[in-house]
Amino acid sequence: MSGLRVTSPPDKSYNCIAWAAEDSERFWWPEVGGYWPPGATRRVTLSAFIEAYRGLGYETCGSEAVEDGFQKVAIFSDESGTPTHAARQLADGRWTSKLGRDVDVEHDLHSLQEHIPQTVIYGKVAVILRRPTDRSDVR
Repeated sequence: MSGLRVTSPPDKSYNCIAWAAEDSERFWWPEVGGYWPPGATRRVTLSAFIEAYRGLGYETCGSEAVEDGFQKVAIFSDESGTPTHAARQLADGRWTSKLGRDVDVEHDLHSLQEHIPQTVIYGKVAVILRRPTDRSDVR
């Protein structure tokens, strides 16, 4: 896969939403059976996913560019606006994603559609969130 670099073996214990939140122990999904952060609305909506990441200190922002002092997450959605995927930005500006219950990959943000057959499931970037990398004062 040109443009994608596999960075882990398959692991069914977590998914892309968890991986973007730096959690490789739980499968995050707001529906029954998945972990969802306390206080976040348990619905498969973009606003509920933003709320879940907001609980980790993220706020919406307007740019996917690397910003010193910030870590970023991208939430993808399908054409109807339903969340489908999440990715976390690395310090060098590339992104890391978990592909379903399969491998983790490093990639350019918009490259999933170009490199993964039938990747309609990943949708397109719907929102970029950021949080300070120095979170010493965050609860």
